[in-house]
Amino acid sequence: MSSTTATKNGKERRGSSFQWISGIVLAIGGIFFLLPFFWMILSSFKPENEIASVPPTLWPETWTLHNFKYLFQNMNFDVYLVNTLIVVAFSFVGLFLNAVAGFGFAKYDFKGRNVLFVLVLATMMIPSQVTMIPVYLILNSLGLTNTMIGIVLPGLVGAFAIFLFRQFMSTIPTELLEATRLDGASEYRIFLQIVLPISKPIIAVQAILTFIAGWNSFLWPLIIANDEKLYTLSVGLSLLKGQYAGNYGLQMAGAAFMVVPVIILFTYFQKHIIENFSISGMK
Repeated sequence: MSSTTATKNGKERRGSSFQWISGIVLAIGGIFFLLPFFWMILSSFKPENEIASVPPTLWPETWTLHNFKYLFQNMNFDVYLVNTLIVVAFSFVGLFLNAVAGFGFAKYDFKGRNVLFVLVLATMMIPSQVTMIPVYLILNSLGLTNTMIGIVLPGLVGAFAIFLFRQFMSTIPTELLEATRLDGASEYRIFLQIVLPISKPIIAVQAILTFIAGWNSFLWPLIIANDEKLYTLSVGLSLLKGQYAGNYGLQMAGAAFMVVPVIILFTYFQKHIIENFSISGMK
């Protein structure tokens, strides 16, 4: 009995030692992974001479907001920010439309549903670069080039998002929806008060993907917009890199301004993904 206990205690100690070693290795790896981000963010608050100093400093010796002020006062980053937020806002409108389409494919039996869904999935095999010229010609014929509507309209809905919503909402019990209908609830109320709350995990995932896609929109705004007043932050950051290639402080400030909101959003929504994730779609 004592030998069994000793063996058990030995296994527990080895398991505890392995956890400690794994934790230390992961912590060191995490520090090395995050170090460039910390250096980028801290360097955005440094004057240019300190960034170019040898040896380099991690923590700023002199804090300054000059780089950010220059971006917004001289580089029109305030205009780029507003345009980017408009793109993101319309992207979330598209997120709602994708959820509606996914719910329709998942829970409504209508003629041609499977064929239409296959056609939607087929669009995923076509690279976006192939459709850019036809879409541009269509928008040009409608007079929507060099307009904000022309920027946001092509990306309003997407086959991948519809597919994800459809797959998740297919797991919602049909009996639950039928019981709600028997209680007199309309289809809009069922979708808003029953389906969407159950679908919080997939909505959180899509919210992250939607925000990142809208926040980092670069190629299409660059193609469709001729006026600098319609450029997004990514386009502005590319212009900054070309015009101020030797000013590392401005580049660090612009890159930090692009990256930090994405990190904050992901940190917030990953909590909801972990808390609400369920394969069946039900808690």
